[in-house]
Amino acid sequence: MAETDKDTETWLKRMSLATVIFAVSATLSTFKGGSYSTQSVINQALASDQWAFYQAKSMKQHLFELQSEQLKLQLEALPAGNPARADYETRIAELKTQIERYGREKHDIEAKARELEAQRDEAKRHNQPFGIAVLLLQVTILLSSIASLMKAKRIWWAALPVGVVGLVYFADGFVGWF
Repeated sequence: MAETDKDTETWLKRMSLATVIFAVSATLSTFKGGSYSTQSVINQALASDQWAFYQAKSMKQHLFELQSEQLKLQLEALPAGNPARADYETRIAELKTQIERYGREKHDIEAKARELEAQRDEAKRHNQPFGIAVLLLQVTILLSSIASLMKAKRIWWAALPVGVVGLVYFADGFVGWF
């Protein structure tokens, strides 16, 4: 049975509408994927800054620990009745307070760095499906264009499953099924 012009026109309208839906989804995937990619990079930079801050605090803490150890050794060398012993003990106590403060600060900094890394990982998890969606949807658009130019329904029918999978990945970028 031969196709009529009306059948071909109806098919071309449906194909055009589907292609527009695929194109809009591909465009939105590009923007959302780019947004998540940017967020991932920003969070990585912020986490790196936190780890650098952590290292700086560790170095300061270590310097205070070395100074404290040195003072303890000097204190042990002083005779029992030496009046300077009280000053040494006071300074060692002050250093111990500083060492403990740096330990607490490092703990807080580490927690913030790990939180930023988790946010980075979450952004990466959303970014990947959008990237796959863009690829599949663009292939679908290309095949639909070829089908339209050649007026070949078989090519369009082959493009539809690719487009549907692309739409699934597009949706997955938002909800995270996979």
